[in-house]
Amino acid sequence: MPFAQVDDITMYYEVHGSGVPLVLIPGLGSSTRFFTVPIQKLAERRQVVAVDPRGAGQSDKPTGDYSIEQMAHDVAVLMDTLQIASADVLGYSMGGKVALALATTRPDLVDHLVLAVTAARPAVTRRFSFRWLMMDVVSKIPLPKFVDDQPSYALKAQRRASESFDGRDLLPRVTARTLIVRARRDRVVSASDTVELGAIPGSKLIDLPGGHITMMSLHMSDFVDAVCSFLDSTP
Repeated sequence: MPFAQVDDITMYYEVHGSGVPLVLIPGLGSSTRFFTVPIQKLAERRQVVAVDPRGAGQSDKPTGDYSIEQMAHDVAVLMDTLQIASADVLGYSMGGKVALALATTRPDLVDHLVLAVTAARPAVTRRFSFRWLMMDVVSKIPLPKFVDDQPSYALKAQRRASESFDGRDLLPRVTARTLIVRARRDRVVSASDTVELGAIPGSKLIDLPGGHITMMSLHMSDFVDAVCSFLDSTP
């Protein structure tokens, strides 16, 4: 299995397909496993390089604090190690924040940028909201190891990193051609927070059916088609 030494961690990644590279960064508590079917579909048109972020999947899960900037640096080091001089980058949820940080700290690495169901501002979790239900109730339900092997301390470290990240000042600095994807029934990231990403110069915003997770699980074909259409239609 492909692993790379990235500073203090061993990072897991997968490469599928051929052609222009598309780096895929999963969200909070997620890994390449969540994107298995989308990866297969995207790999029909691209070379997909999917990563397990620090703290998730088969990558190392160190104790202590994480940050979005640190996770973006992890991806940059991996790309340098794999000798990927430039790629399209797709970040989903927390992965979108990582992709945003990557696009502004290492703009040389990012050609097209896809930010899906994500936001630039720090997250607010209100008690008894849907976000609270997902983050503070559902996330604590034990799952079989083959479904979720992420220890709770790593999930908490990722969540703190994601919820404290404020990338609003980064938006005008993005030079990559950018697609913003909003899920019509997203109850984790608000519509206004997604619209705020439009401060990225020349960015395009689209709405797709589904919610924060179901856009990928139930409407995956719509998502893949929209992403590939954007990537193929811009120089």
